[in-house]
Amino acid sequence: MTGPLRKILVVGGGTAGWMTACALNQAVRAGGTVVELVESDDIGTVGVGEATVPTIRDFNRGLGLDEVAFIKATQGSFKLGIEFRDWTATGTAFFHGFGDYVVNEGPFSTLNQWLVARDAQGAAAGTLDDYHMAAVMARAGRFAAPDSDPRSPLSYFSYAFHFDAGLYARLLRGRAEAQGVIRHEGRIATTHLDSATGHIAAVALRDGRRLEADLFVDCSGFAALLTEGALKVPFVDFGHWLPVDRAWAVPSAAAGAISPYTQAIAREAGWQWRIPLQHRTGNGYVFSSGHISEEAARERLMAGLDGRALAEPRLIRFRTGRRASFWSGNCVAIGLSSGFVEPLESTSISLIQGGITRLVNLLPDRGFNPALAAEYNRIQALEFDRIRDFIILHYAGARRADTAFWRDIAAMTLPDSLQYKIDTFRETGVVPLRDAETFVTASWQAIMVGLGMTPTRRDPVLAGMRKAEVLEGMRLRREALSAAAARLPTHEAFIERFCKAADLV
Repeated sequence: MTGPLRKILVVGGGTAGWMTACALNQAVRAGGTVVELVESDDIGTVGVGEATVPTIRDFNRGLGLDEVAFIKATQGSFKLGIEFRDWTATGTAFFHGFGDYVVNEGPFSTLNQWLVARDAQGAAAGTLDDYHMAAVMARAGRFAAPDSDPRSPLSYFSYAFHFDAGLYARLLRGRAEAQGVIRHEGRIATTHLDSATGHIAAVALRDGRRLEADLFVDCSGFAALLTEGALKVPFVDFGHWLPVDRAWAVPSAAAGAISPYTQAIAREAGWQWRIPLQHRTGNGYVFSSGHISEEAARERLMAGLDGRALAEPRLIRFRTGRRASFWSGNCVAIGLSSGFVEPLESTSISLIQGGITRLVNLLPDRGFNPALAAEYNRIQALEFDRIRDFIILHYAGARRADTAFWRDIAAMTLPDSLQYKIDTFRETGVVPLRDAETFVTASWQAIMVGLGMTPTRRDPVLAGMRKAEVLEGMRLRREALSAAAARLPTHEAFIERFCKAADLV
């Protein structure tokens, strides 16, 4: 059977479900395809996706969401990157900033010039963070929109957001329903498969209603009601490399200034996040249950809060990994049903966005050409595996050996794809990327250098320049970035002036 899809059913709400419903509806409504969503108010969402990467701006812009209205509606703040504290030793810190080091690659890259300066001047040359606009702004607690003038230092940074994921889902739901998405309230009891094709024919709700569709999108979270429950799609486990499998999450009262960055603080059996929103701070301890008990991890988190807890902490159990196939038959898994790498680099919402974008680009008709599913699965698997490698790098590169968790991490064998990147960077300073990876050269440089991985090679083209010229250029660049940041408003002042949210009701 061919012809355009008549109906798409999104199973599950929350951030993944309503992002999917909004984007698909926008793509297909002109052609007459109906988008529906089924969710139950009785089922909570994981709701820890409060930090993002810059691609979220593209997604919101594609939906026509006004950025100021979005920030106000979600109690949001701005995110210039992530500060990593205590990863190499207690008291140390480095920054993964969003954007560029002015020049990221080639003989005259900022990294290569910084290596020359450090060889000549030692600590006086500063850290690589000193030459990244986002890192300099974050350290100063400043924020403003990027400058469109390429001559300005402020043109070389990017930003993302911190926001309340529940409020974001509410905003998207209102938008989706206003544009024709039909919402069904109810819990799924059974899934009916077509005996001839193995495709999903319908889902039956507990109250007896039967919801049919041509295409089903599984956004049911870790439960993976369709993907795992009905279709039995295997799971590819990343636990060998990423042993964290639990997280305690708790909101706390805001304390002090709203920082324009996420904090990731290394702990004895994992790490702790701090995500500042306008109305509260999100906190969590991501840990390995094989190295610390749930109760001890809970106590550790509560003892490390900056402000008073606003609720009882909530325990989230998870597996790190991905589906062997994301698109099976007439069902596509998006969100936690498709996999979970872990929240260290705020990639959950990015993976949702990537899954939606690829589905729109490869949208089938009722014939479900298998080549579309094969290509979708290929790209999604690559994206998960590359992000997996990037996250593993943070652990494997840390030089801590003070607890069993960190000693076990140090002893593990890395994926070949990651080991190749590390070896190549250490020997040459080059980050060998492949096929438009999620995290680009500047991101890999920030983490590798921050963890103490220093290339041994010095670029021969740069070596032909007068050293004094390189040193002077780096001095001027460092001063220009610092001066540019100093002229900006504080993060809180920027929010107060342009996008202060109303009090929650």
